[in-house]
Amino acid sequence: MAVATTRHEKNIEVVSLGEAMVEFNQTSPGQPQYLQGFGGDTSNATIAAARAGVRTAYLTRLGDDLFAQQLRELWQAEGVNTEGLEVDAHAPTGIYFVTHGPSGHAFSYRRTDSAASKMNVNWLSGAPAAMIGRAKWLHVSGISLAISEQACNTVFAALDIARRSRTLVSFDSNLRLKLWSIERARIHIANTVSRCDLFLPSIEDMTTLTGLTDPEAITRWSHDQGAPRVVLKLGPQGALVSEQRLPVGGKPGQPQYDSVLIPGRQVSMVDATGAGDCFCGNILARLSLGDDLVTAARYANTAASLAVQHWGAVACLPTSMQVQAVL
Repeated sequence: MAVATTRHEKNIEVVSLGEAMVEFNQTSPGQPQYLQGFGGDTSNATIAAARAGVRTAYLTRLGDDLFAQQLRELWQAEGVNTEGLEVDAHAPTGIYFVTHGPSGHAFSYRRTDSAASKMNVNWLSGAPAAMIGRAKWLHVSGISLAISEQACNTVFAALDIARRSRTLVSFDSNLRLKLWSIERARIHIANTVSRCDLFLPSIEDMTTLTGLTDPEAITRWSHDQGAPRVVLKLGPQGALVSEQRLPVGGKPGQPQYDSVLIPGRQVSMVDATGAGDCFCGNILARLSLGDDLVTAARYANTAASLAVQHWGAVACLPTSMQVQAVL
């Protein structure tokens, strides 16, 4: 596995691990009209961070097919490092469909036995481990954990590498109950929260996982699991930032937390697909560039408000110039 790296070797700001997919997004509710794009939560977040102006890398496995070639071309165009990519000639690249209706958007996946779901610890121990060691942040999600048992084990091994390499870990809950049971999700998500430096859940995910509905109660639950910093995504209502306060005089005691609500921005929403991923990528980019957590969350909230005004999970992701113009 990777050896510990020194601070000056951190030449990647954000590296993410998970499954990238090809997206078919319904543009007219109830009609068989789909816009082909790209998706996969951690891939989206990586591209969002790249457009925010930082160095990024993506760790995944793809099939040997046309969709895989399109994804490689996408990452190349976005400046995302793919040295950790592996091609599997015997498994496909995943795809998914987004449909829209009165209750919002819904996902239908075709990812069973995909190349990414077959990621394993042996694959991770090569180039991916070295790239985690070179990164300031490793970003993973609930989907990274859920796509298969061996992918889940791979994520936990990646967290171990990050700890040894002094790489910070961010975790997006991104709960998808089509992929695993609620019981298994509760166990593995709580385990990952206990091992991350920044937890980035949505209020919908946490209400399903914990039964809690109050944002302050959800951030307290997250801190109790071991996350020192939490940014709860509230959709149109913005985000709640909660951060552990340093003890006065350096004396240990009961942990105290400072909370700040970042209000939402009123915009005309077209498609919320990937908005949370946009938020994650942008907050990690801004933290890497030196912002404090509240400033970074305010930037990410603005970026996500721009993303929901367009179709798709990737084409909508704003550049830093577009976000700064609004700020």
